[in-house]
Amino acid sequence: MHIKTETAERHTLAVIVDNEPGILARIAGLFTARGYNIESLTVSEITHDKAVSRITIVTSASPPVMEQIMAQLDRLVPVHRVTDLTVAGEHVERELALVKVAGVGDKRIEAMRLAEVYRGRVVDATTSSFVFEVTGGRDKIDKFVELMGEVGLVEVARTGIVAISRGRDAA
Repeated sequence: MHIKTETAERHTLAVIVDNEPGILARIAGLFTARGYNIESLTVSEITHDKAVSRITIVTSASPPVMEQIMAQLDRLVPVHRVTDLTVAGEHVERELALVKVAGVGDKRIEAMRLAEVYRGRVVDATTSSFVFEVTGGRDKIDKFVELMGEVGLVEVARTGIVAISRGRDAA
């Protein structure tokens, strides 16, 4: 007897919703109640009148579970549109991180050199520490944080993934 197992794949979802109280809790609750994990979640108003928001969710699921998630999200009343950017075509993903590093002497010089290589920008500095702003893909941020661990990493704050489809059409 052969049992087919489907592996979980990473998906980035763009969910366009009415900006109303409780919608984020309802969406997060949908994931939690069914045991789905949210790897990244970002929310922002996208219209001038602040009536509509875009929620970007990164999750991992097998294709059948992903279909379920999409269908359940689509059924929520204030949801206008749900797009799986991963299957819809090419898209751009970015994340921002603030990375605090403390050190003196050679460690300080090395932190500045690494930040330059990763196009990190100093947004705060004291005589004993820096806060760098780094943007890019998840792998770039992960590697930058890992390298800063060797020269005095103190703290990291990350925004989570934001994503948008390539081309002229909206997702």
